[in-house]
Amino acid sequence: MDEEKVILVDTNDNPIGVMPKMEAHKKALLHRAFSVFILNQNGELLLQQRALHKYHSPGLWTNTCCSHQREGETNVFAGKRRLKEEMGFNTSLKELFSFIYKAPFDNGLTEYELDHVLLGYYEDIPDVNPEEVQSWKWMDLKQIAFAIKANPKDYTVWFKIIFDRFYNYIKTKK
Repeated sequence: MDEEKVILVDTNDNPIGVMPKMEAHKKALLHRAFSVFILNQNGELLLQQRALHKYHSPGLWTNTCCSHQREGETNVFAGKRRLKEEMGFNTSLKELFSFIYKAPFDNGLTEYELDHVLLGYYEDIPDVNPEEVQSWKWMDLKQIAFAIKANPKDYTVWFKIIFDRFYNYIKTKK
């Protein structure tokens, strides 16, 4: 099987090529990504704990799911695909905003992404893929903000960056 590829983009999200995912992360090249945030009717966020064998950030807590768009996929289609693959359910998603972030890891890889943040709602129990997800939980947004400050090493680097923007966006929309 061919290695998954990412879509390289400029700072305006215009595609400029494709590259194998690991190569893009080793070279710290800007590429398109998405982050899915699923809320329930109580306003709690569905968090996942990454599987322990993941090549980076194993066992850390993060947003519901995230990944990279494939060539020809819309942001929403890609988010729905990955949500089904990781968390085992389908729901409607809408794009909230996008932004660029850069986060180096201790293993020499760097996430340099133009990230599209997607929001959906769900009320049931996810059917998680154990190859991707160790555990999951619903958590209140204020509790997450406190937990990230109290125990930052328990959360993925990108989630800490994205959650702050997501939380501020949600607070301004209430």
